[in-house]
Amino acid sequence: MVKTDRKQLFWWIGALVLGTVLGLLHLDWVDGICAFIATVYTRLFQFLAVPTVALAITTTLISFGKQRSTRKIFGHTITYTLLTTLVAALVGMGMYFLIAPQNIPADVLGTATTAQEGGLSFRDHVISVIPNNVVQPLLSGNVLSILLIAIAMGLALAYMKESERKAVLVKGIEGLQELFFTLIKALIWTLPLGITAFSAQLSALLAGGIILGSLGKYTAVILLGNMIQFFVVLPVFLIIRGINPMKVFRAMSPAVVMALFTKSSAATLPVTLSSAEDRLGVDPKVSRFVLPICTTVNMNGCAAFILVSSLYVMQNGGMALGIGTVLLWVLVSVISAVGNAGVPMGCFFLTVSLMTGIGAPVEVMGLILPIYTIIDMVETAENVWSDSCVCAMTDKDMKIDKTLSEENI
Repeated sequence: MVKTDRKQLFWWIGALVLGTVLGLLHLDWVDGICAFIATVYTRLFQFLAVPTVALAITTTLISFGKQRSTRKIFGHTITYTLLTTLVAALVGMGMYFLIAPQNIPADVLGTATTAQEGGLSFRDHVISVIPNNVVQPLLSGNVLSILLIAIAMGLALAYMKESERKAVLVKGIEGLQELFFTLIKALIWTLPLGITAFSAQLSALLAGGIILGSLGKYTAVILLGNMIQFFVVLPVFLIIRGINPMKVFRAMSPAVVMALFTKSSAATLPVTLSSAEDRLGVDPKVSRFVLPICTTVNMNGCAAFILVSSLYVMQNGGMALGIGTVLLWVLVSVISAVGNAGVPMGCFFLTVSLMTGIGAPVEVMGLILPIYTIIDMVETAENVWSDSCVCAMTDKDMKIDKTLSEENI
C-alpha cells in the first residue's frame, strides 16, 4: 500500500511539473487542449461526488448501530471526535476572515460573479434543505437535502431490528458504494492527466500574476488553520484531560510521519495501532476499537478544508457570506467530514458536490487541485494526530471509569 501511494505521488508530482511547463509555453493550441481536459474532469468530479458522499454517510451511520456492545468507549470516541472536528472548522473559519483571500478575477473563471442582494437568512437556509419529496433533491441537485436524506436513512437502518430485509438493504447500499468507489479509483488512476491540465492553466495564470495573491492567501488559510489545530488546539484538549501532549506526540510520531507521506489514514492504521499500544501504552481493547473508528470518522483537516474551500468558492460566486450562512456551513462541514468514511480524495469530492448543489463556480476547485496533494499530506498527518489524541483521551477516561467501578465494589 505504501509503495503504491509513493508511486502515485511521483506520478502526480510529474504531472504537476509537466503541466507547469506547458502553461509557461503560452501556446494557444496547448491551452485549448488543457482547457478541454480540465472541463471534462470538472464534470466527472461533479458526476461522482454527490452519490459517493451520500452513500458514504449512510454506510457510516449504519455502522454506528453495530457498536452497542461497547457503548462507553464508542460514546467517548464520538464525543471527542465531534468536539475536535467542530473546533477545527471554527479555526478554519477564523483564519479565513482574518487572512481574507481576494476573489479570482471573473474573466479567469469565465463565470459571472455578480453579488447577490442580501442573501438567504439562516431560517430560509434550513427550510430550503428540508426535502418535501425524495425525487426533487436529486433532480434539482440540492446536495444538502440529499445529505439530510442520507443521514436519515443511515440512522434508520442503524436502529432497525436485524432481519433479512434489513440485511438485503444494507448489502445493496454497500454494493452501490463499492461501485462508485471503483469508478473513483478509475478516475484517480487517470488523474495525472487532469492534474497536468489544471496545473497548466494555473501556471499560465500565476505567470501573469493574475491569481497569485488570492490563491496564495487561500492556501495560507488552509495550512495555518491546520498548524493551529495540530500544535495548539489538540494539545490543549490533551492538557485539559491531564495528559502530557509531548509524551503522546513522541509515542505517536511514527504514525504521524507515515501519514504525511502516504496521505492515507487507513494505510497508516497498522503503525498507529502499534504506536498506541507499544509506545503509548494504550489498552488494546481501547485502541483496536477507537482507532479504526477514528480512521473513518475523525477528520479534523477535512472539516476545515470543506468549510474554507466552500466559503472561498461561494465568495468567488458573489454569494453573500452572512453570519447565518457561515454558521450553517460550519455545521455542514462537520457533518460531511464525519460522514466522509473511506472516500478517496473525499474532502475534494465533498466540496465539489456541495458547491455544485448551490450553483457556485466549481471551476475554482480545478485551480485548487494542483496544490491539493500538499494540502492532503498536511491534513492526513493532522487527522492521524487527532486520532491519536482521541485514543489517548478515551483510554484515560476508560481507566478512570474502571477505577471508580472497582472503588464502588
